[in-house]
Amino acid sequence: MPILETRDVTKRFGGLVAVNQVCMTVNNNEILGIIGPNGAGKTSFINALTGIYKPSSGQVFFQDKEITGLPAYKIAKQGISRTFQNLRVFSNISVLENVLIGAHCRIDNPFHHIFLRPLRSRKIEHQAYEKVIALLKNVGLEEKKETLAKNLAYGEQRILEICRALASDPQLLILDEPCAGMNSMEMDTLADFVKKLRNEGNTIVVIEHNMRFMMTVSDRIIVMTAGAKFREGTPEEIRNDLEVQKVYLGEQEAERC
Repeated sequence: MPILETRDVTKRFGGLVAVNQVCMTVNNNEILGIIGPNGAGKTSFINALTGIYKPSSGQVFFQDKEITGLPAYKIAKQGISRTFQNLRVFSNISVLENVLIGAHCRIDNPFHHIFLRPLRSRKIEHQAYEKVIALLKNVGLEEKKETLAKNLAYGEQRILEICRALASDPQLLILDEPCAGMNSMEMDTLADFVKKLRNEGNTIVVIEHNMRFMMTVSDRIIVMTAGAKFREGTPEEIRNDLEVQKVYLGEQEAERC
């Protein structure tokens, strides 16, 4: 049974069809890659299923429950967390505070409990702190927990953003262009981290341009072009598909490959 399913999801902006009847399933404990050239509709599709955009038509189901058109914060509470193409760490607060913000939607500690139930309130805050410290330790950022996020190396900021998403205990983690701006060494570190997350039981969807990265981490790949799903298969099948090569390289260049 898939953890996520989309049925004919379509998103229109006036006369422009950015996403065209996309059907997709995501299985538990897999890394699903979504690739395609610029303008293929990848991010618009993800925005439509995570509540940034409301789909013009179609349906989205998460754990057998329809979530079509729900606002982003409600979808996050259902158990879907994501990062964005453009880095969105909070630059002027600490690494620790960045990740605590991600844990906020899972902390059941109403403001009035600070005064009426102080012992319970402190216990809940301590549990959140311990959880965040464990996350930072897992990625090698524990010793930098008091460092301002803007003072981290770029690759570390990307990892921090993923940790903030993980702090909400998602059932599904979506990474949008996580390699953007990374060098080869940072990319390899990220690939190892993503595969480690999958091995720990996480389910992940990755949208990315870098083919080397995607072929390394993905269990299954969907190719999009012109807003629609074009191909689906294993990394090996996608790598050897002449039609996919034409989408990326053009017909003449693909025939030379």
